[in-house]
Formats: sequence, structure tokens, C-alpha cells
Amino acid sequence: MAYNLLKGKKGIIFGALNEQSIAWKVAEKAHEEGAEIVLTNAPIALRMGTINELAEKTNAQVIAADATSLEDLENLFQKSMEILGGKVDFVLHSIGMSPNVRKGLDYDELNYGYYHKTLDVSAFSLHKVLSTARKMDAINEWGSVVALSYVAAQRTFAGYNDMADAKAILESIARSFGYMYGRSRRIRINTVSQSPTPTTAGSGVHGFDKLEDFSERMSPLGNATAGDCANYCITLFSDLTRKVTMQNLFHDGGFSSMGMSYRAIEQYEKSFKDCPE
Repeated sequence: MAYNLLKGKKGIIFGALNEQSIAWKVAEKAHEEGAEIVLTNAPIALRMGTINELAEKTNAQVIAADATSLEDLENLFQKSMEILGGKVDFVLHSIGMSPNVRKGLDYDELNYGYYHKTLDVSAFSLHKVLSTARKMDAINEWGSVVALSYVAAQRTFAGYNDMADAKAILESIARSFGYMYGRSRRIRINTVSQSPTPTTAGSGVHGFDKLEDFSERMSPLGNATAGDCANYCITLFSDLTRKVTMQNLFHDGGFSSMGMSYRAIEQYEKSFKDCPE
């Protein structure tokens, strides 16, 4: 059911790759709720994914942009404002990548060149997006920026590796810019800490299937799906959340507030019985 929450609004969505992407679901939902959007991703991702199918479905145009390149970001905002006929009202930052994770390198044996790439793509890119938008005055007053995060920014999860550092920096950038952008132009900036979601990037984390199962057993409401996350992001883009900013918002079925659940205890007891001393 659509509620026209974004009727008349315009936005840019970073990171849609394929139907498993959270950004893909957000784009579909934004279109359903009445928004006009521009889709963007890195040139290599555009070649790998199926974003043109999404563009056709949502009546959107696609602009290639490397979110780590200031030149690409300036071109993106300029062209988006030309296409959409003015400033944008919302931006989704759904960008994350770790060469160290892809290569299976442990946290104590990181390749530092890869480490810098992880931070640049997954965190510093948000700073660059916000800095560029602010300098170009590209976001309307009371606009909204949402970046996707994960609870590993606060807690250690085996296998999440240097992406945890990136998410911690991402959340800090959102707070710092949330103050500056809010004070000067009433633009709100938040991060959404989502459940483990089987996206192309998420599934690359070592032991992801076990992490997803553990989270499902721990969360009283179960894991939030990509579609659930899209619904939540739409509320943050809407005028219903005008005074919500500088927050890291957990969207994880209650996982982040749990210590131990009965379902997790039952699984632990089963494993213990199967592995006697």
C-alpha cells in the first residue's frame, strides 16, 4: 500500500546493484511513494549489475559516479538537479566494500592499501557526498540523508573485519555533518543500522550465513529484510521525521538490545549435546 509520503520529492539513490540490494528496494519504494529519483553507482558496478532494469521500472535516469571522486560527485549533483528540475530532497548512501574481506585477510593481517580503500569507499565517501552537496547547495531545506550502517560499529563480530571500522567512521561523519547541515540548512542526517541482509556485499562476509542465523534467533521480531529497511528509509525521507537527525537508528528486529534469547539458548544446548566432552 502506498501513502504518497514522498509525493513531489526528488532524490538520489547510491548503490543499487541488483534485486538483492537494499538500495534497489528503496528506489522501488520511493517511486511507489511518489518520488522522482536518479540512480547512481560506480561505473564498474553499473557494468556488473542490472540497474537499467530498475531505472526502467522507476522511470529514473542512471548517472555513473565513483563516490570517492569529488569530480564525479560534482557532475552527479549538477546533472541530477538538471534532470529533476531543482535541488533534491533526499539522498541514500548505500555503499560498502572491503578488499580485505574479499581476499579473506584476517583483521590482524590487513593489507593497508586495501584498508584505506575500504575506508574511502565505505565511509569517507559519505563525507565527500555531503561536502559536495553542501558546497553546491544541492539539497532542499528539511531534506534528509540516510546512510546504511551495521551494529559492528559498536560491537565486534568475527569476520566483519575492517568494515566495522568503516561503519564506525560512517556514523561519526553523519553526526558531525548532521550538526553542521542541521544548523545552517535544517537538513537531517542519520544512519540506519540494519540486520544482516543477504546482499551481494553482505554475503561476502566470512560466515555470513551463520551470522544471519544467529541474528534471527536473537531478535524478538526476527531479522529485518531489505524490503523492511526500504520502508523505514522512506519514513526518514518523509516529512514525518523532520526532527530526527544525527542518530544511528537500529533497524534489526530488536537484536541490538538483546543479551540472550531462548531460541539462541536452545541452539546452544543442542550443539552442546552433539559435542560431548
